[in-house]
Amino acid sequence: MADYIISSDTSCDFPLEYVQQHHLPLVTLFYSIDGISGSNGCPNADELKDFYDKMRSGSETKTQQASIEDTEKIFREIMQQGKDLLHIAFSSGLSGTANAARLAAENVMEDFPDRKIVVIDSLCASLGQGLLVDYALKMQQQGKTLEETAEWVKEHIQNMCHLFTVEDLKYLQRGGRISKTTALLGTMIGIKPVLHVDEAGKLVPITKVRGRKASIQTLVQKMEEKIGKFKEEKQTIFISHGDCLEDAQNLAKMIQESFGYDDFLINNVGPTIGSHSGPGTLALFFMGENR
Repeated sequence: MADYIISSDTSCDFPLEYVQQHHLPLVTLFYSIDGISGSNGCPNADELKDFYDKMRSGSETKTQQASIEDTEKIFREIMQQGKDLLHIAFSSGLSGTANAARLAAENVMEDFPDRKIVVIDSLCASLGQGLLVDYALKMQQQGKTLEETAEWVKEHIQNMCHLFTVEDLKYLQRGGRISKTTALLGTMIGIKPVLHVDEAGKLVPITKVRGRKASIQTLVQKMEEKIGKFKEEKQTIFISHGDCLEDAQNLAKMIQESFGYDDFLINNVGPTIGSHSGPGTLALFFMGENR
């Protein structure tokens, strides 16, 4: 295996088993719920169910980007191992975490001038960021150098497609993604938005439909529109959800029937992103021709 380490941060929403299997260092993002602080980490299903149940009952949440100090600590530990580093960070369109990673890298490199740290702004979120990391790890396992892997990642960031829908509009309204009037009217008539993460790494609505079933079907329809030439390639489809596992499994079944894919990674949306999208979020990630 090439002599460098790949790292990311906890907004990639990988399950703990994946992180342990791939020895993946993660910079921690933090959140609070009802004023009680917690780390995003890799929470299990029970912890996340409790988190989303509290959100459903009206608890207030806040999130905090990864700090320069915490990022620097992880980077230093890797440098002390005599390894170079490729760090793939949470979208700068949604957080200051990528910039914190760049500043941390600059600080650490002053003390390790012979080592290399490459920080890449993924312009991705949740398991979309995870998907990009997964491809990088596979390239590393194939013996690709840090430079080769970093170049591939940069060239394919815009191929990482994100599609998602939400159950309750009030969380998007709280985060300023939609207006209070839109949220109120949409809730009254059962409107469900379908959104994506655009080329700048920001959350953007792309359409709206009436009802949950229609919104899930639209995710599959939009996948057909975006996947293009990658439809014929074998790929693992990533799906994340805000405590709605049955919907995630149904979405996987629909994709399997429509595209023939049978390899899926399904996991919960962690607190960092779940705080802004809410319980009932359902998100789909795949390699496509464009976002």
